Amino acid sequence: MSKHVMVFCEQRDGVMQKVSLELLGEGKKLANALGQKLIALVLGHNVDALNQTALQHGADEVIAVDSEYLSDYMNEPYTKAMTAVLKAEDFEIVLIGATAIGRDLAPRVAARVKTGLTADCTSLEIDPDTNHLLMTRPAFGGNILATIICPEHRPQMASIRPGVMIAPEPTAQSNGTVRNFPVEFTPADRNVTILETVKSAKKTKDITEAKVLVSGGRGTGKEGFATLEKLASALGGMVGASRAAVDAGFAEKEKQIGQTGKTVRPQLYMACGISGAIQHLAGMEESELIIAINKNPSAPIFDVADVGIVGDMHKILHKLIDRLERLA
Repeated sequence: MSKHVMVFCEQRDGVMQKVSLELLGEGKKLANALGQKLIALVLGHNVDALNQTALQHGADEVIAVDSEYLSDYMNEPYTKAMTAVLKAEDFEIVLIGATAIGRDLAPRVAARVKTGLTADCTSLEIDPDTNHLLMTRPAFGGNILATIICPEHRPQMASIRPGVMIAPEPTAQSNGTVRNFPVEFTPADRNVTILETVKSAKKTKDITEAKVLVSGGRGTGKEGFATLEKLASALGGMVGASRAAVDAGFAEKEKQIGQTGKTVRPQLYMACGISGAIQHLAGMEESELIIAINKNPSAPIFDVADVGIVGDMHKILHKLIDRLERLA
């Protein structure tokens, strides 16, 4: 019989990725609903600190595969290790972050354990009648939300977009246990050679970490984004953008919010000149406070906004910036 919920804890350079912490929180909810344990899978080399991080964020047990073959991400050693664990342990649910690594790893593992994979999920629930995992993801370009089940095969696997779940607060101590899982690697498992790791010298804060976001759309215009930068600076926040604005060259890709961009949950989200297409709403509608400014009173963004202002965005923003500067 299948048992327990597993979260793959992705790490880079010995640092656990934020999406893995988010999934530990969500995995705990699913495990509690099923009356099962939450197991964290940690792959890497010298991972003792990561094991403790997983326990402090809700894992009941950590399964660790510690090997120098796993010091840097390569798909074959990671796939071999994760597949070995899944075949030996027989899990009910497996969750993986939909990161660059997760998107590469998840389908390879799913194919080897002969199960399905629902990619890029934004919501997970347990069906109270069947105990199946209900995996919801946008479909048809984000125009609908599709809920998918995997009734015939186990484990039920899903990759989840970063930022859509809430990471739990860490605890100082945990009663969880760590179990080392042996996997025999051979030189043949290193089917690629990493010649050099090139890291970007540009150190910019990720918009998913911002508590205040001021976002613009296509109608904002290039000059309008300069105004958004001033407002974001006055509020101690960052600038985001819709896909249309990014496609128009008004903002960088890393600032894109929505179905094909990033999911954010700031304390304050200001949507300036954004109509509110469903693809964009999918990336920001969980913000704590949403203020929308748009000259079209029928814009869909007002349906999710806590405060809506109908008018010329440029005039309103200049007055707001002026007031904030005088108050500073």
